[in-house]
Amino acid sequence: MRLRSNGSGGFTLVEIMIVVAIIGLLAAIAIPNFVKARNTAQTNACINNLRQIDAAIQQWALETGAGDATPVTAAIWDYIKSGQPKCPVGQVPYPLPASATTPPTCPNAGNYPAHKLGGP
Repeated sequence: MRLRSNGSGGFTLVEIMIVVAIIGLLAAIAIPNFVKARNTAQTNACINNLRQIDAAIQQWALETGAGDATPVTAAIWDYIKSGQPKCPVGQVPYPLPASATTPPTCPNAGNYPAHKLGGP
């Protein structure tokens, strides 16, 4: 017994529309999660940079005998392997704190309040 084929082996319009609708639904669910994950990763990277800067300041103060009111110099960037770090949001360099007891701050802290040491 031989089966006959008329040569039309494509998808119907309804089948294609269902596939497109499913892909659109999956994208609508996934894209906000990707944005949230990126923001969380940037916040964590910024906080870790601030911790590195604080550790570099403490090490610099210990090695140089700097007091609490001693202004921090750019020499602290030598204590960080990659030099002066930048905030992952906008790649803005971190400013020097005023003294060894002043915690470092993020240049984007005004727009991103979670970018600070000590939690939100």
